[in-house]
Amino acid sequence: MKRVLFLVNHDVVIYNFRRELVEELLKEGCEVIISSPYGERIDLLKDLGCKYIETKLDRHGTNPITEIKLLFYYMELIKAVKPDIILSYTIKPNLYGALAAAKCKVPILVNITGLGSAVENPGCLQKAMITAYKIAFQNVKKIFVQNEENQHFFVQHHISEDKLKLLPGSGVNLQQFHVLDYPEGENVEFVFISRIMKEKGIDQYLQMAKYIKKKYPYTHFHICGFCEEEYETVLKKYEEKGIITYHGLIMDIRDVLQYTHCTVHPTYYPEGISNVLLESAASGRPIITTDRSGCREVVDDGVNGYMVPQKDSKALIQAVEKFLKLSNKERFKMGLAARAKVEREFDRKVVVEAYMKEVNHE
Repeated sequence: MKRVLFLVNHDVVIYNFRRELVEELLKEGCEVIISSPYGERIDLLKDLGCKYIETKLDRHGTNPITEIKLLFYYMELIKAVKPDIILSYTIKPNLYGALAAAKCKVPILVNITGLGSAVENPGCLQKAMITAYKIAFQNVKKIFVQNEENQHFFVQHHISEDKLKLLPGSGVNLQQFHVLDYPEGENVEFVFISRIMKEKGIDQYLQMAKYIKKKYPYTHFHICGFCEEEYETVLKKYEEKGIITYHGLIMDIRDVLQYTHCTVHPTYYPEGISNVLLESAASGRPIITTDRSGCREVVDDGVNGYMVPQKDSKALIQAVEKFLKLSNKERFKMGLAARAKVEREFDRKVVVEAYMKEVNHE
């Protein structure tokens, strides 16, 4: 029996976006062990048949002692679990997992789910991260990247170029995310689904919502996601004014997509491929997002949604106004075009097959 160890920084990372891979591994008789901080989706993974080892991990922490402890923890974990192969996702599990795997002589497949702000912005921190990637990824089995810009970055900086493979993001489960009925009626509802943080474009979304609500009273704006502390008071004020409804972190985004007409994702955060856009498009919803890597791949401007420049509230307002001028029939047609695009280009089966090929190839 092949033993597969997943290193992730959050239960959502594996349950929402890698569950089909986990199910395929279990179906083939593999033993699957998840290393992650605890979250409510861990119990669902255990129900599938996975084993779970709780791992304390600060996703944003930069304390050198804590970081070194995580590296040594991964080394001890790998020695104890004795996996045949390791699958890692997100920055810290990728870096420290790869270093630990090399030390323990275990093959590892790393997935670049986005480079992060430290790597995207030139400076000392970028240089340090490039060096870290070069050292950590010397002995990896494969580096899966989610967009061409990330692939180019690794090639440009000579980071294990011969081990790179481009995937269509995390893909989307086209059976789970089927086309939802398009909402009827006079009101037009928009939704922002993301971690509530500056780099995800929450300021631009709120500025746009305030302007549009005043000019077009029949509109409403929803926000879903974990809220960073600095935005709690702001969201409360907008909610009291009747501009937005804040739903908090939700288990299934389809619960909100079913009564919203369009997903707005004004991010300028370094994404792999935005899962929010993939899942919204698969559900038959038009999308408005930024013209940046990780987002532009999902949008054919004017066909299944609109693209706007990053950090540009005025352009975002104009795109939303353009959307409001469409008939409901035209909006639905846009949603169907979004579905057709993900069917052609982002089926999660492609991602699962790529992984299984590597896992089964000694």
